[in-house]
Amino acid sequence: MNQAHPASRRRLSTLATAAVLAAGTLGTGTTAASAPSADEPISALNRRAQPLNDMNGLGRMVGDAHVVGLGEASHSAHEFFMLKQRLFRHLVATKGFTTFALEVSWSTGLRLDAYVTLGIGDPAQIAREEFQGQYVFWNTQEYLDLIQWMRRYNIAHPDRPQLRFVGNDLGYAGRDAFDHVTDYLAVHHPDLARRIEDLYTGLKPAAGTQAGPWMADQLSKGLPARRAEADRADAALALLRDHGRPRTANRDTERAHARALQNAVAITQSFTGYAFPDEQFPERMRYRDRAMAANTAWWLRHEGGRILLASNNGHVAYTSDNPEFPEPTGAFLRDRLGPDYVSIGLTFNQGTVNALPDFTAQLPQEYTVPPAPKGYNEHLLDKLRHRDFSIDLRTAPAAARTWLAKARPTRSYGLYWSTDDPATTLGRSYDILIHLHQVEAAHLLR
Repeated sequence: MNQAHPASRRRLSTLATAAVLAAGTLGTGTTAASAPSADEPISALNRRAQPLNDMNGLGRMVGDAHVVGLGEASHSAHEFFMLKQRLFRHLVATKGFTTFALEVSWSTGLRLDAYVTLGIGDPAQIAREEFQGQYVFWNTQEYLDLIQWMRRYNIAHPDRPQLRFVGNDLGYAGRDAFDHVTDYLAVHHPDLARRIEDLYTGLKPAAGTQAGPWMADQLSKGLPARRAEADRADAALALLRDHGRPRTANRDTERAHARALQNAVAITQSFTGYAFPDEQFPERMRYRDRAMAANTAWWLRHEGGRILLASNNGHVAYTSDNPEFPEPTGAFLRDRLGPDYVSIGLTFNQGTVNALPDFTAQLPQEYTVPPAPKGYNEHLLDKLRHRDFSIDLRTAPAAARTWLAKARPTRSYGLYWSTDDPATTLGRSYDILIHLHQVEAAHLLR
């Protein structure tokens, strides 16, 4: 559901790149400033670049933000995943961050959060069952290590705020989300329980359902069936919202209702996402990104703490470089949170990554990415004095800002392998940029 046919992605990205480069304009339609000499932006960027061997510099750039979106130029590179773990651990220790949010289904997040907070389940088994289909790239040793570290931290620090795990996406409406709704109703509104359970009949996955086959089955259904399912999910949400408030109102019951309502929202998001006609793929993706932002903001408002959001560059950014993904999660979060949201983009020069060869494939393959050619953003970034570095784009010198304000080809690998790269304006897309010289494919688990 959440990725275009690769041929379409390549075609649109190529057209967008060609249009920008041929016109010499930015995405806003304004004329790009003339490019400075190669030496000028390198010198200016070097004055602000901070090496990544110490997280303190990056921490200072993050400042007092409550949500940090940390992107990746590939869905499956070891160094990207390890950087997310390093930064999260640093933010936990120095800035009171408590939640790791991942671009994965809300119901998957519920299962992993139960393990992280209560020790329920086997994280490796949960990963095998949930990280499938479009989420297959998360079934890695790197993410398993992070989840297990979060559990160990909670056990070792019972006197500190507990670490939490949340999924902010809508690809799979798993059983746990349904159970949270019906469990609330059984206690606080048994009169509504039967009506909502009837609406959820056929929507709630059967026991033992795997996420990958469920998502593939949703895509195989005709549009009328998908729309009918979305209508039933929305009807259940309306009943809970309009008539499901607890009869005895206190802090605990209000929190229970808010959580049940959010789970009903997540269920509706999933089925609504599949209810878009195939020819309305950009509208479907705008809905998805808006939902991911809303789920992240809900967690911040109701569960507290601070959040590191791990997602693709195209989601955490403020502007889109692909017409099929017209409005990123980062844009919605900035509208909701203002300066409480900070976006970090990741680039790299060369190495290996995992990607699916085409939309029919189930298992990723490893691909080699050669050094970035001249004219790419990464080509110049890799000339800076630090091998791996971060830079605050908001405070970059004028010469650097001029260079950052121009759209150039930039590596971007989602689900599918493609050698066509979108034209990205780094200065408009992110608050902070991290560049790595070399990466290797993440370690997938089978």
